[in-house]
Formats: sequence, C-alpha cells, structure tokens
Amino acid sequence: MTKMLSENPKVSLQDIKQFEKEYEVTLPMQYVDFLLEYNGGFPEESNFKISEDEGESLVNKFYGIGDMKSNLGKVFEVLEGEIPEDFISIGNDPGGNEILLGVSEEYQGKVYFWIHDIEPEEDMDNMFILADSFNEFFNNLI
Repeated sequence: MTKMLSENPKVSLQDIKQFEKEYEVTLPMQYVDFLLEYNGGFPEESNFKISEDEGESLVNKFYGIGDMKSNLGKVFEVLEGEIPEDFISIGNDPGGNEILLGVSEEYQGKVYFWIHDIEPEEDMDNMFILADSFNEFFNNLI
C-alpha cells in the first residue's frame, strides 16, 4: 500500500462539498475518502505504467483542497478548456502531464493520464486509461 507524505491542511466533507458545488462536479467516493485522509500530497511509491508505447511515469504530487500553491480549484481553472470537461486533474507528473479523474457518468471514477504535448487529432487521443478506479490506481503505484 502506498504511503503519502503530506503537509496539506486537513479537509472536511463540508469543504469537499463546497468544492463540488463551486466547480459543478461530483467526485467519486474513493477519491473523497483519499482527500479526507491525506488532502493530496506526495506518494512514496509513485511510478505507474502509462502504456506499452508510452512507457512509465510517476506522480509528482496529488492536488488537495485549500490554501496551497497547487490546489484542485486553481488547477481546474487553469486547465479549463484544455482537458475534456468530463475530467478533473487530481495530480501531475514531473513533465507537466496531468493525472485525470473522470467525473461524468461514462468516465466516473476512472483514472487517465493526459499528455500535454501530444496534439490530439480526435478527442482523447492524448489520454491513456490507467485504472478503473482511484483506489486501483493508488494501490498499484510502485
């Protein structure tokens, strides 16, 4: 099981509900539990496989909610229009690529990797599914 290093302030369920209301998203329960436990931070085990062609990457950090340099709200606003609207970025890798979490019916709870310097010819050409749930992704970090 992955251990987290986090100095982010604790977040409450009320804080998360306020975030969901403000940004008009519904976060999957597994991710809500993660925020309540850690509120983002730096995983000790951070490597993950993208695909056979793209190789591997690592989680630089998971974003949290609240007063911190890179938080979910700021990242949401910066990436609005850049990433598909069915997703929210929950973290990044050292190359500035984003780890996305599905927040719509079709993609709800699934974790994807978005590579910013691949110019997509069609929607999601620059996205790779990593896991069917947040817990699956988190628990498979090595």
